[in-house]
Amino acid sequence: MPSRNTIILAAGKGTRMRSKLYKVLHRIAGETMVEHVLTQIEQTDMDHIVTVVGFGADDVRKQLGDRTQYVMQEKQLGTGHAVLQTEPLLGEEDGMTLIMSGDTPLFRAETLQKLFDYHEAKGDVATVLTSIAPDPTGYGRLIRNDIGLVEKIVEQKDASVEEAAVQEINTGVYVFDNKALFDALHQVKNTNAQGEYYLTDVIEILKQAGERVGAYRMSDFSESMGVNDRKALATATKVMRRRINEMHMTNGVTFIDPENTYIDVNVKIGSDTIIEPNVQLKGNTVIGEDCYIGANSEIRDSTIADGVTVTSSFIEDSDMATGSNIGPMSHLRPESHIGEDVHLGNFVEVKKATIGNRTKVGHLTYVGNAELGTDINVGCGVVFVNYDGVNKHDSVIGDHVFIGSNSNLVAPLNVADHSFIAAGSTITNDVAKHDMAIARARQTNKADYWAKLPHKPEDK
Repeated sequence: MPSRNTIILAAGKGTRMRSKLYKVLHRIAGETMVEHVLTQIEQTDMDHIVTVVGFGADDVRKQLGDRTQYVMQEKQLGTGHAVLQTEPLLGEEDGMTLIMSGDTPLFRAETLQKLFDYHEAKGDVATVLTSIAPDPTGYGRLIRNDIGLVEKIVEQKDASVEEAAVQEINTGVYVFDNKALFDALHQVKNTNAQGEYYLTDVIEILKQAGERVGAYRMSDFSESMGVNDRKALATATKVMRRRINEMHMTNGVTFIDPENTYIDVNVKIGSDTIIEPNVQLKGNTVIGEDCYIGANSEIRDSTIADGVTVTSSFIEDSDMATGSNIGPMSHLRPESHIGEDVHLGNFVEVKKATIGNRTKVGHLTYVGNAELGTDINVGCGVVFVNYDGVNKHDSVIGDHVFIGSNSNLVAPLNVADHSFIAAGSTITNDVAKHDMAIARARQTNKADYWAKLPHKPEDK
C-alpha cells in the first residue's frame, strides 16, 4: 500500500533571529514553532515523519521526543541536500511525501489534508502549495501555463516585470511522488551563487523530464508565514493568538477584549466563562465553565473547576475546586490544592498546601507546607512558619478551627478539630480538640509614664 510521508526541514541555524536559541525552538503561544508544525502533520494520518536536524539537533530531539524520526544534516548545503539526507529512511517507499519547513507554525492540518487530496486527485508527480499574497515582494512567483499547470517558479530577483506582477506565490510546501523526488534530487546541481542544492530545482528537473507539476492554491495567505526574524515571530504570534481566541469564542467563551488576552494553544476553557483584559492562560491550563477570570490574572499549568472566580491573581501548577475564589493580588505557588467554596482574599500566598472545603483565608496570609481541613477561619496576617533554615516542615489543621489574626504557626504542628488560636499568638506546640491556645505576653500598663519623659511634647 502506498505510504504517506512527511519531511520537516529543521536544520538551519536562523542567524537573522539574533538569538542563542535555535530558530525552530522559539515559542509561539506556548509551543515551539517546530512543535506547531509537527502537531498539524500528526493530524493528517502519516506513515512516516522524518525531521532533518542540524544546528541544535539535541535540543530539537529533546523537544519532539519519539513523535518523529530524525536524520542529521552535518553540513548546511541547501534544502535539496537536506531532503536527500532522508533517503536511507524513505528512498524505497512507494507513495507521497510532503515537505515543509519547521519555521512555518501557522499551517493548519486541514490545509495540508486538502493539499494531499488535490495531489491524489490530479495524479501529478508533484504539487506546490501556493497562495495569493497581497504584497508578493520577496516571494517566489508561481507561473502557470494556459491550462493551469505549473510552468516554473521564479524567484523575486530573477522575475521579469510581468512575472513580478503575479501575486500567486510559492509557500515552500510541496507534495511529491516519493521515488520521483529522490531520483530528481540526485540530479540537482549546486551551480549557484550560494553553492547550495535547492529543492526548488527539483520542479524544473521534473518538468524537463516531461512530468506534470500541479499547484494547489490555499485560501488563507497568513498560514504561509515563515519566521526568520523577531519581527516575523511577533507577527506570527499575533496571528496564532487571534486564531486561538476566535476558537474559544466560537465555543462559548466571552472575551472582554480579545486583542489583549493571551491564551496558549493547549489551554482548554469551558463555556460561559468570562475572560477580562490582560489575562494570560499558559501551558496546559484547564478552565471550567461559568468561571470569571479577572483582569491581569496569570494562570500556568493549572486546573480551575466550574464556577471559580480569579481576581487579578497568579496561579501556577495548582488547582481550584468548584465555587472557590481568589484575589485580588494573591498567589498560588506550585502544588496548591484549593477545595470547594474556599475563599482566598487579597494578598494571600499558598504553597504546597491543601485547603479544605469552605475554609476562608481572608487576607495578608502565608500558607506553606500545610493541610487545612474544612470550615476553618484564618485571620489577617497569619503565617505558617514552615522553614527552620535547613528543612521544610508540615502543619496539619483540623476542621472547624479558628485561627486569630497575626498568629504564627510554627511547624511541625498539629491543631485538632474545633480548636482555637488566640490572635497574636506564636504556636509551637500541638493543640488538642476544643482547646484554645494563647501564646503571647500579658499586657502591662505603666501608670503615669508621661511624667517620666525628660522632654514632654505639648499635651493637648
